[in-house]
Amino acid sequence: MHGANAALITDSPATGPVTVELIVNATAVVCDHAGVLWLPGSGALVVSDLHLEKGAAFARRGMLLPPYDTAATLARLAKAIARYNPRLVISLGDSFHDRTGSAHLPECYREQLQSLQQGRDWVWIEGNHDPDRPVGLEGRFCSELHVESLVFRHEPTSGAADGEIAGHLHPAARVVRRGKGVRRPCFASDGKRLLMPAFGSTTGGLELRHPAMRGLFNKSELVAHLIGRERIYSVAFNRMNG
Repeated sequence: MHGANAALITDSPATGPVTVELIVNATAVVCDHAGVLWLPGSGALVVSDLHLEKGAAFARRGMLLPPYDTAATLARLAKAIARYNPRLVISLGDSFHDRTGSAHLPECYREQLQSLQQGRDWVWIEGNHDPDRPVGLEGRFCSELHVESLVFRHEPTSGAADGEIAGHLHPAARVVRRGKGVRRPCFASDGKRLLMPAFGSTTGGLELRHPAMRGLFNKSELVAHLIGRERIYSVAFNRMNG
């Protein structure tokens, strides 16, 4: 790898989903097409904004969504954990869609999560949607976690924050080529900090040009790693014309 935010694109059926390897604040990380981040040096798998039980939370407020979001999200999470067999899983906040989501979690989903937790450390990062420790689930609960040269927290801090890995904003990017535009969730990094895409099956996204992103990145170094249908596409921010 060359440069602070260099990317290596791999696309081999033998190795499964496409991955992009880059350096964030001197630590090697791997952005996986599944929407998870892998730290090979520490054996940690990072996932952000699961928003489990979002459909149930809406139903409690009289708004109906398809009730399959938790099942779909946990199935995808199980595949990622099976692929990497991590020593540590970091759930980067908003793991549940509201603060009572874990208490109302159906037993079948609770058992799935408990099975995924077995034999590994698990850290729940405090989110704005779920500011309390999950009910009936193992794992540490904290506002931030330091691993290698990185600090994991849910909401990005304003201004410079070298080594910050955050979620919350659900980054997405739009790219136009030959008159056609595509908008996809993405990992976003300038080599100093990285924003995670939302992992939840029914979550939306916030484009990198949105005012909420202002001041978070060095735009000249910012690269969006878009999650396509079959691979990751890395596009420099200054080359986006959408």
